Amino acid sequence: MKGTRIAILGGSSGIGLAAAQLLAGRGAEIWIAGRDAAKLAAAAKSIGGHVQARQVDATSRAAMETFFAETGGLDHLVLTLSGGDGAGPIADLDLANLRKGFEAKFWPHLNAAQAALKHLRPAHAASGGSITFVTAASAGGHLPGTSGLAAINGALNAMVPVLAVELKPLRVNAVSPGAIDTAWWDRWPAEQKAALFADLATTSPVGRIGRAEDVADAIAFVVGNGFVTGQIVQCDGGIQLR
Repeated sequence: MKGTRIAILGGSSGIGLAAAQLLAGRGAEIWIAGRDAAKLAAAAKSIGGHVQARQVDATSRAAMETFFAETGGLDHLVLTLSGGDGAGPIADLDLANLRKGFEAKFWPHLNAAQAALKHLRPAHAASGGSITFVTAASAGGHLPGTSGLAAINGALNAMVPVLAVELKPLRVNAVSPGAIDTAWWDRWPAEQKAALFADLATTSPVGRIGRAEDVADAIAFVVGNGFVTGQIVQCDGGIQLR
C-alpha cells in the first residue's frame, strides 16, 4: 500500500474507520469523507500518518466532484456509506421507509463511484486501481424481515461483476459483512441489541459477532490484490451457511 492514495467514504467511524487505520498503517495516503465534522476530526487523529479529512455529503454530485478533484488522483476508492432504513416484514413494510434506505445507501454509492471515475488511476499502483463497495450479508441471507435490506445490498452486489468488465482494467469488488459490532446497531435498545447479538453468535459457525477490524482485513485484501475483480467477498462468520 505504500505510495498509494485511497479515499474512504464513510471513513469517520465503524468499518470505514477501521479500514482507514489498517491501510494507513500499511503506508497508504488516506482521504476520509463523511458528514460529521467532529467525528472526522477525531477519526483523522486516530488514523495518523498521511490522512486528509473532508466534510462531504455523498448524496450531492457537486460535493463529490469537488472532493475527488481535491484528492489529485486516486488509486483506490472504498465506499462504506450506509443507512438503516428498509427493514421489516413485507406485509407491513413501509415502502417510503425502504425508499429512504435506497436513498441513503444505493444511490450515494453509485453517485460517488461515478463521480470518482475520471480521478481513479487504474495502472498507477502495483495492485492497479479499484473500487470496493461495502454491502451487507442481508443480500444473500434468509432472515425474515430483511427483504428490503436484501434488495438494497443485492442491487449493489448485482452491479459488481458487470462493472468489473465494463471498467477494466479498474478492478471492482464488494465486501459483504454480516453482523458487525458497530454503532450501526445502536438504533435498537441495548437489551434488544444484546439479545440479537447473542442469537446470531450462537448460530454463527465462528461463534461470535464480527468486529470492524474483521471487515477491514477483507477490504484491505481486495484493495491490495491486483488479481481479484468482480467478486463479492463474504465476511459474515458463515452466518449464511446455517
